[in-house]
Amino acid sequence: MKKLFAVLLAMMMLLALTPLSLAEENVLRYGVDADAAGGFDPHTISAVASMRMIGQMYNTLVDVDENLNVIPELAVSWEQPDDTTYIFHLAKGVKFHSGRTMTAQDVKYSFERILDPATGALGNSSSYAGDIDTVEALDDETVKITLKNINAPFLANLSSSYCSIVDRDVVEKNGGSLLLADGGTGPYTLGEWVPDNSITVKAFPDYFDEAGKATFDAIEFYVLTDASARLAALRTGAVDLIVADTAMLDLVENDDSIQTISYQSRNYTGLFLNVNRAPFDNPLVRQAINLALNREEIIDFAFNGKALVSGFVPASLGHWAVDVTENEYYTQNLEKARQLMAEAGYANGFETEIIVGLLDSIRDTGLVVEQQLGEIGIKVNVQDVERGQYLDAWNGHNFDIMVCQNGAGSDPSRAVAFFFKTGSSANIQDYSNARVDELCELAVATTDTAKREEYYKEAINIILNDCIVAIVASPQEYFLASTALQGFAPSASNANNFSGVTLTR
Repeated sequence: MKKLFAVLLAMMMLLALTPLSLAEENVLRYGVDADAAGGFDPHTISAVASMRMIGQMYNTLVDVDENLNVIPELAVSWEQPDDTTYIFHLAKGVKFHSGRTMTAQDVKYSFERILDPATGALGNSSSYAGDIDTVEALDDETVKITLKNINAPFLANLSSSYCSIVDRDVVEKNGGSLLLADGGTGPYTLGEWVPDNSITVKAFPDYFDEAGKATFDAIEFYVLTDASARLAALRTGAVDLIVADTAMLDLVENDDSIQTISYQSRNYTGLFLNVNRAPFDNPLVRQAINLALNREEIIDFAFNGKALVSGFVPASLGHWAVDVTENEYYTQNLEKARQLMAEAGYANGFETEIIVGLLDSIRDTGLVVEQQLGEIGIKVNVQDVERGQYLDAWNGHNFDIMVCQNGAGSDPSRAVAFFFKTGSSANIQDYSNARVDELCELAVATTDTAKREEYYKEAINIILNDCIVAIVASPQEYFLASTALQGFAPSASNANNFSGVTLTR
């Protein structure tokens, strides 16, 4: 019945789209798995579902390529006279979607907005822009940023959408918010958003970078949370590209009209344990939970086997990662887990809730964890909540256990400090370890890569052994597309890079 409904939904969608397709053939129709979460403010929104549009609408001073090299974006070049000073030379003729020419004053305003506590910006931490002391507009095309202290990954951190350059006039016109407004310079502008249905972005004809200009007149993102509905929509021609899950791969293996596109992500999925709540304030309980998990079994069910056992610094971050399979808490040991539960005073177990939502892989992970923790006496009530409730629980740190998918970023400063340093905005489990804090500070204060690696690996191992999280996997990410779509090459650095992509129907 569910599959029949999905096919009917896709057919209805196809009928609805046909007039648009006939009128505008150069439109990419993209079936996605979740609606935008809360809006499109690049400084305050972190949800992957919103980032798909934010990435089309906004630019940053610099970007990183798939090999983690820093490359120009709004800044065509830069120099570093000393360890805490950066001078950026801006591209000429950059226009905001409002039509106004961007200047160095807009860069200054953007970072001041990020650093203003009232904004609630995710970039206001040392993992991004938080170490900035001053921003000066030396002239219309030159910006000087001075840091409070050395921050080795600062340039790479500026590639985050959390450090996007925004249009001051648009922000102020909309009461200080960009959630439902467009203050960007990107290749596409915000069009219509129909919640739980679709979001449209339209080509911006005055985009400054000829090589990065929009190749589509518009991209229409259609919200199809049901995987069967997305696949049915692709097969019927209602959409050209979909976010895929691994269960779809076998279904299209012999379909010559569909191409499979993939990349190894720097994301990871796992359990976050609220250390402010009993019994998760007890390290023995947290250790028992980690030891109860059979991560390969979770990967087989939730990711169809298409993921790597991972920590919160995935192997795709190269030399920064540690081999978590060598950590004792990554090998299932039910006997020891039960022993630790008894030592902690929970020989008969306890009852708890796990919050899941947003993605099928998150939900499926919760289902397997429910069974596995039952083996050591923990009765789990899985709460599959709506998007708004999920985000409220995340933002309010209001959970016992929460299954999350996070991105490790392009530098361990995000993977470690952003999620685990005391008081960090993404430290939703309220973890605090003085040595981890010290190591994070030491690591950003030196440009010696070997020393940084030493500091971060010590911090990673402390966090792993404190068992405040039980990370499961870093997934391979998949898309399915019509063979008419050419040139789409997603990477961990830019999963929705449509520059140069074409569509021939």
